[in-house]
Amino acid sequence: MNVTLVDHSDDILDRALEHIDKSYSKIVAKQYPHDKVKAKTLVEGTLSRIRTARDPCQPAGQADLIIEAVVENLELKKELFKRLDKTAANHTIFASNTSSLSITAMASVTERRDRFGGLHFFSPVPMMKLVEVVRLETTSDATFDSLMDFAKKIDKVPVACKDTPGFIVNRLLIPYSLEAVRMVERGDATAQDIDTAMKLGAGYKMGPLELMDFTGVDLANMIMDAWAKDHGHNPVFKTIPLITQMVKEGRLGRKSGKGFYDYTESSEKAAQEKQKIKAK
Repeated sequence: MNVTLVDHSDDILDRALEHIDKSYSKIVAKQYPHDKVKAKTLVEGTLSRIRTARDPCQPAGQADLIIEAVVENLELKKELFKRLDKTAANHTIFASNTSSLSITAMASVTERRDRFGGLHFFSPVPMMKLVEVVRLETTSDATFDSLMDFAKKIDKVPVACKDTPGFIVNRLLIPYSLEAVRMVERGDATAQDIDTAMKLGAGYKMGPLELMDFTGVDLANMIMDAWAKDHGHNPVFKTIPLITQMVKEGRLGRKSGKGFYDYTESSEKAAQEKQKIKAK
């Protein structure tokens, strides 16, 4: 498939392509450990099908499918889809990768509500097989079938769901994670003990607070605020002061160096090891 990757700057796009190159090269090297020529050809062929652009409207006219993956801000997403709706081809299907926001609200600003749905991928996307295919009340059968087929073509496992808060996974996962935060806030248990308990007691690969640090405390805060605004009557979605405070302090998780855990020491050690390797 030919893909156009859109982002704010050339620097971000260059780093994205570099990341894709490194990531895919590692995967192909494991698949063809004794055939470096074939591995190189596969990587180069894949990269040749990825173009980049800074203006999303510029490639929209040639797209069969547009997947939006901007920050979890409903107004920003609506504004983007409103712009794209004017330049995309009539047959183009729109899909959002949102993990929590109303896709129906996004579709409402366009003239293609029958050609609108959700494709919610899971991080890290190259490794995670699941894609939630979200069907709106207005999504046509043809559009829904196309989204399901697309997910299968890229070797993912699609599951169908309606446009409800959090769809399937996050509707179960976010309340669970928020309750873990409430336990820390009340002093019921430490973050480390909660994570250890859920990994060894429930068989999870990551504990709820480790996972929140990995995906971003700010993302959890955005989801929490959005759900509290729309479904505040449900105590499950009640805002948590600890998360709000952590965002204000810049404790966003791994990406900022601190969240429920401190990652600065491990980052410093990794940097020191890199320097040692370069010196050798």
